[in-house]
Amino acid sequence: MAEREGEAEVAVAVIDFDMLCSAVAAAAPTKVAEEPDERWGFGHVQRMWEGELLADYLDDRRIAMEATCCPCYSFGKNMQRANLGSCFLQGAIYLTLRLLALISLVAFFLTKNNAYVYFGVGSALLVGVYLGYFRTRIRRQFNIRGNNSWIDDCASHLVLPCCTLSQVHNHTFGYVELLL
Repeated sequence: MAEREGEAEVAVAVIDFDMLCSAVAAAAPTKVAEEPDERWGFGHVQRMWEGELLADYLDDRRIAMEATCCPCYSFGKNMQRANLGSCFLQGAIYLTLRLLALISLVAFFLTKNNAYVYFGVGSALLVGVYLGYFRTRIRRQFNIRGNNSWIDDCASHLVLPCCTLSQVHNHTFGYVELLL
């Protein structure tokens, strides 16, 4: 029994130390280097995404359901939390782009006109580019380690959009809680 209490105290101490380090890193002014470092790029404090993209998707089922059932709201809330726009505006743009792709594909199935397929695929790619652009901005804003390729961010939103929204939610929520 005493061993379990000791293990719990160690776990709490590790979590508290991790939160302290995150809070200090988030609150510290970041100095941007003149030359990029070969391993880390610009800046001196490199962070990681909060959780893995696919492995931690179902850890918080509420966030997973929100990202799956209402991705427009989840995206807007993430952008508002990161100070990249209002929740309503970002969610409305995301919803409009998704509806364009859906309406185009429905129009193709009804009319069999190939122009609707091209427009639908283009709209779907535009959704990936739009969300990838903001994921790249979040990566730069929070100084998250990665290869800094916006193509990878776009691809992750195209292939695993719900997982990506959930990961961004977990990351921005963690830093907003620490800064409050």
